Amino acid sequence: MLYAFGFERVGVVVGDLYFVDPQLREGQEGPEHGVRLELRVLERGELKGSIYSAQPIEIGRPIWRVDLLESVEGHPGSFDRTHHHPVFSGWNPNRRVFVRELSADPLGWLAVKLADLDDLVATAGFPADVAGPDDAEHLRQAAPEIVNVTRRLLDRVRAGELGNPPRDAALAGPAPASTAPARASDDGAPARASDDGAPAQASDDGAPALIRAGWL
Repeated sequence: MLYAFGFERVGVVVGDLYFVDPQLREGQEGPEHGVRLELRVLERGELKGSIYSAQPIEIGRPIWRVDLLESVEGHPGSFDRTHHHPVFSGWNPNRRVFVRELSADPLGWLAVKLADLDDLVATAGFPADVAGPDDAEHLRQAAPEIVNVTRRLLDRVRAGELGNPPRDAALAGPAPASTAPARASDDGAPARASDDGAPAQASDDGAPALIRAGWL
């Protein structure tokens, strides 16, 4: 499930996630699930028809990501894999950053971060004008609603309704082709590319393949 909150030049997207990276660091192995939230650049495309035609909308480059994740085999409410990515290199996140306050009170911490768009943009290394002049205030006003959506998604993940392994390989999303350079995992460690994006298959060398289910 995906929720989107759009402002003038930036937007926030929130969705459930099921994720397995077989090459995460020791102590972070095994499947994870929860809710991912991203601050993204929002762009309008040119109209494809008359003045009354639907507006093309692009959810563009990532600025900031927070992953409210837990190990599937762990205790619900542990937030044992919860982290954020304050910096991206292009479309790829830099290493996971674990913050004690984030794990202790994820929704409270999230509300505080959403109230300071200028800091998020500056920390990510983007120019200030990537956001519209009123985006910071509008995001601040929308923060309680965004937090409530995040809370409801977390509840549904823990109820087993969301954040589950994909039933269909196509729903896992495409993986890089085997001829492309190996991708970097979101903790910064090098990882192999899956040949066909199928979520339940092993790679050519017998290692388990990455599984990623969810819009984000």
